[in-house]
Amino acid sequence: MTPGKKLEGLVAAAITPMTPDGQINLSVIRQYVDYLVREQNVKNIFVNGTTGEGLSLSIQERKQLAEEWVRQGKDKLDHVIIHVGALSLPESQDLARHAAAIGASGIAVIAPFFFKPTNKDELVAFLQKVASEAPGVPFYYYHIPPLTGVKIRVEELLDGIREQIPTFQGVKFSDTDLLDLAQCINKNGSEQFAFLYGVDEQLLGALAVGVNGAVGSTYNYLGRKTKLMLQAFAKPDLALAQKYQFLIGEFLNFVIKLGKLYTALVPFYILKCRLNAPEILLLLYPQNFLPERFHNEKLLLMQFPELIAAGSSKGADQASLREPTVTSFLLLQKEVQSCDSL
Repeated sequence: MTPGKKLEGLVAAAITPMTPDGQINLSVIRQYVDYLVREQNVKNIFVNGTTGEGLSLSIQERKQLAEEWVRQGKDKLDHVIIHVGALSLPESQDLARHAAAIGASGIAVIAPFFFKPTNKDELVAFLQKVASEAPGVPFYYYHIPPLTGVKIRVEELLDGIREQIPTFQGVKFSDTDLLDLAQCINKNGSEQFAFLYGVDEQLLGALAVGVNGAVGSTYNYLGRKTKLMLQAFAKPDLALAQKYQFLIGEFLNFVIKLGKLYTALVPFYILKCRLNAPEILLLLYPQNFLPERFHNEKLLLMQFPELIAAGSSKGADQASLREPTVTSFLLLQKEVQSCDSL
């Protein structure tokens, strides 16, 4: 990890690898780290969040995952952010202390969502009690009202936040309320907070209002493509950035139509291709979670061959699985080649 470096750019929301019998599989995390760095040029990770199903894991499992990500990320990743939120305050505090002890780059906390805080003061009090258990670790609020039902505006939350939480560094903003996000950025420019957007399919809109990074599951396998969008936006070439956002959205929409279960499995399939290890899918997820696996893999390859192979030196290894097709990504080929290489 890189101490003192500001958290910005793309942050992959880590998937939790599982064995066929439903146990966490720590043995593949080294491969996972190498894949993110080498194939996707992503050097930040968010562990035990929504994508990683952290709240479905035991406290011991969450600690084991955090330890392994920090261990394997040493000298390879810039930031390993550990989500330590829980419904139980003592458990959240325990996880925060553990994250500090193992050398995590930062901790993040979701709002408690069973007995919900009803106002800013209640929410800040909860966050402060967790943050105080790791006084030397950067702290991030994980705002995701579609899942928590806690709709306290972040703009309101940030007012005077550093007075109560000195380690506060920013927000993982996983909501579509761009007005709230824009007001947060507009009113807190001098604070140098990290505003990390968490709705992958709407990242371009968030870039327009000033976010300096993003946390998402798709950066596990669309990291390089998304970075091309960031490059286009920075040039600025808004038309090209829009094309990337539309195409990424088209891919996600296609996957969603395959069904909710396959939406979760797409990263595992693509990781399998990138790691050049046919068994990796079964290492990451139990066999009984793979209905119609080969049929749906073929659909993905036919529909989005260039996207699936993007950034991978091993893409040609999958050529025999592909059928000739013209996709919307092929229409971008010349424009993609004109972008600066990463």
